[in-house]
This record gives sequence, C-alpha cells and structure tokens, in this order.
Amino acid sequence: MKSKKKLVEVAVDTEEGRVPLGIMNAKQALALPDDLDLEVSHPDHEPGSTDHFIQKKELRRHLEKSRERSG
Repeated sequence: MKSKKKLVEVAVDTEEGRVPLGIMNAKQALALPDDLDLEVSHPDHEPGSTDHFIQKKELRRHLEKSRERSG
C-alpha cells in the first residue's frame, strides 16, 4: 500500500557536510521552525537516497502546485 503523503528527508548543512535529521512527511517538514536552516529532499525523489535537496519555501510551492493539479 502506497502512502499518499509525500515523504522527504530533512537535513542541515554543516561545515563537515550535510547531516540527515530524519525522514518525515512533507507537512511535518513544513511545520518545523523557520529559524532552523534546513533542507529537504525533493518530494519527487526517494527520501534517504537522493542528493536533490530544496529549501522549505520551494517544498511549499511544489506541494501547492501538486494540489492545484490534482483538483
């Protein structure tokens, strides 16, 4: 059974490189505090195995466009 919720990997960039924080649904990622400097994996890619990361505001736009297309 496939989930309808988009899953993303949440990570922070440090001087040593990207540090993964966890995998969650996109709504949970958007609810994280804005003062955290986060990146999220693109929701059209497999979380945990992609290197395509975007900012939270881009994730929000992507999800809004997806909702408009679906109805």
